[in-house]
Amino acid sequence: MNLLERTSNHAILKMIYRSQLHGSVTLLATVAILGGGNPPVAGVGLAVADPDDAAVADTAEVTWLLLAELNYRTGEKSEELAALDGKLVKVPGFTVPLEDFASSATEFLLVPYVGACIHVPPPPPNQLVYIEMDEGKRAKMDGWNPVWVEGVLSIEMTESVYGDVGFSISGHRVYPYLN
Repeated sequence: MNLLERTSNHAILKMIYRSQLHGSVTLLATVAILGGGNPPVAGVGLAVADPDDAAVADTAEVTWLLLAELNYRTGEKSEELAALDGKLVKVPGFTVPLEDFASSATEFLLVPYVGACIHVPPPPPNQLVYIEMDEGKRAKMDGWNPVWVEGVLSIEMTESVYGDVGFSISGHRVYPYLN
């Protein structure tokens, strides 16, 4: 995706977000994520973990299209994806708590679109990321507003109540997509 596409998509998403049309935001965010790998729009008031944590300059931004390069049936992955295993990354998405009615959590799933995992069938494992926050940190759960999750990526198959998961992140920081 070139800078013009990213800037244009960002402006459109920001405009729709400001209009507070949540149904439109959900639809547009889903289309943007699945169609072009663009991250979703953000919500307000999702301060999670420690907002004073400084972002590390060498954090790699990972898209859902890149995560889809994991063949979850065979375990094969692209060289670009394999190079990120064990590295500090940030991934955009929506939170899905693993506990019922949780307003914050130390463990949750990150998914590419609103409502994933709530309806059957769940997304494939290469579109689910299991997040376990660092000790002492909790993430606010609000599945309607997208976030960035920063942490160390591990490419490994694990199980969750919503199905198999292809990735895990040791979560250092969670914050709204737009600041």
